Amino acid sequence: MFALADCNNFFVSCERVFRPDLQGRPVIVLSSNDGCAVARSNEAKALGIKMGAPFFQIRHLVKQHNVAVFSGNMALYGDMSQRVRWVLEEFAPSIEIYSIDEAFLDLRGMQGVDFDQYAKHISHRCWRLTSIPVSVGIAPTKTLAKIASELCKRYPKLQGGCYMHRAEDIEKVLRKYPIEDVWGIGRRSAPRLHAMGIHTAYEYTQLSESAIRAMSGITGVRTWRELRGEPCIEFEDGFEAKQSICVSRSFSEEIADVDVLCEQVANFASSVAEKLRSQSSVACEINVFAFTNRFKESAPQMYGNKLVHLPVPTNDQRTIVTRAVAATRELFLDGYGYKKAGVVATHIMPAQNVMHSLFDDTTALEREHRITSVVDTVNCNFGRGTLKFAIQGSGKVKSHSENQSPHYTTKWSDLPSVTVK
Repeated sequence: MFALADCNNFFVSCERVFRPDLQGRPVIVLSSNDGCAVARSNEAKALGIKMGAPFFQIRHLVKQHNVAVFSGNMALYGDMSQRVRWVLEEFAPSIEIYSIDEAFLDLRGMQGVDFDQYAKHISHRCWRLTSIPVSVGIAPTKTLAKIASELCKRYPKLQGGCYMHRAEDIEKVLRKYPIEDVWGIGRRSAPRLHAMGIHTAYEYTQLSESAIRAMSGITGVRTWRELRGEPCIEFEDGFEAKQSICVSRSFSEEIADVDVLCEQVANFASSVAEKLRSQSSVACEINVFAFTNRFKESAPQMYGNKLVHLPVPTNDQRTIVTRAVAATRELFLDGYGYKKAGVVATHIMPAQNVMHSLFDDTTALEREHRITSVVDTVNCNFGRGTLKFAIQGSGKVKSHSENQSPHYTTKWSDLPSVTVK
C-alpha cells in the first residue's frame, strides 16, 4: 500500500496557523511581486477566484467580499512543510517528498493494520502538531492514493483519511473521476481524450494497452496500469541530486544600473552555490542571463546571457559569485531596463568525483573550503545572510510584497507574542 499526504490549500493554511481569525474567511496568497493568485481558500474558490488569476483582474472581488490577501512568504511555507514532514516520518519507514505540500509514504510490508483508521490518524496527528489540515489517501498504487487524497478534500465526512482498495469501490470512484484530474494525464492531454469519448478515469482504463501505448507511450501505460491497481511508478525514497540549478527573479521595477543588477546577480549566485553544497555537488559551468520586459513593446528589447566555464568544478561561494558578477558586467548594455535576471548552474557532478590537475593550488582550494565552511556554519546558527560578500549588498530591491506576513518561525524578531490580561 501507498499513502499520499496532501496539505489542503497549503499556503493559505500556513497563514491561518498564526491568524485563527481567518478561519471561514476567503483568503488568497499571491505570487512574487503580488502578480497572481497561487493559493486560495475554499471560500475564495467559491467566489470564482481561479488559480493563477492576475490580481488586477480580481481586485473587485477582493474588495467586495473582504478577501484577506497575503504576499507569498516562502520562508514560512518551507519551514511549515518541514514540520509536516517530521510528523509523517513517524508513520512509514520511508517517505518520498513530491512537492512542498505533498509526500508519498511507503506502507508496503505493514501487516494487520486498519488502513482507514491509520489514514485518519495520520491526518489528525498532523493537525494536532502543526495545525495544518492534511488529506491522507491510501491505496494499492500511487496514482490511486492521489485520487483517494482528493476524495478527502471533497468529502469532510472522511475526516481527512480515505482507504481505497476494494475493486468495486475503486470502479465507483473512477466512473465519476474526470480524466483531466488524473495524475499523469493533465489538462493538455484531456481535449484529445475527450475527442475520443474518454471523459472519466474509468473509461480510460477500458482502453487496450496497445491503444494507450500508441497514444501516450510508456508514461501513459504506467498511468493506465496504476489506475487498474498495478503499482508500476517507483517509490523514490532516496535523495536525487538536481542536474541543473537555477535561481532567478522578475523585478517589480526595471533595473538600468549595472551595479544594482550585479548586486542582484551576486545574491542569485550565492544561492546557487548554497544549493550545490546542500546536495554535495559541484558545477562545471554557470550561465548568467538578464533580459528586458518583453511585454513593453515600446521599449528597446534585449536578451543577454553569458556562459562561464569553471576551470575546476566547484561549489565555492566566492568563485561562483565573482564569476557571475564579471559575466553580468560583460552582458550589461546601457540604455536598457532589465526586468529579470538569474544564474543557472549546469554540468553538475558529485563533489567527490572532481579530478584535480597536477598544477592545481591545493593550498588555495583548502583555504576556500575552510572559508565556505565557516560562512555556512555562521549562517546556519545565526540566520541566512548573516555573513555574505560586500557585492551582495542588502540583496533587496523594491518589490510589491506589501501584504507579506511575518516570518513567524524563522526570525526571532517575528516571533508571535501573546498578551494575557
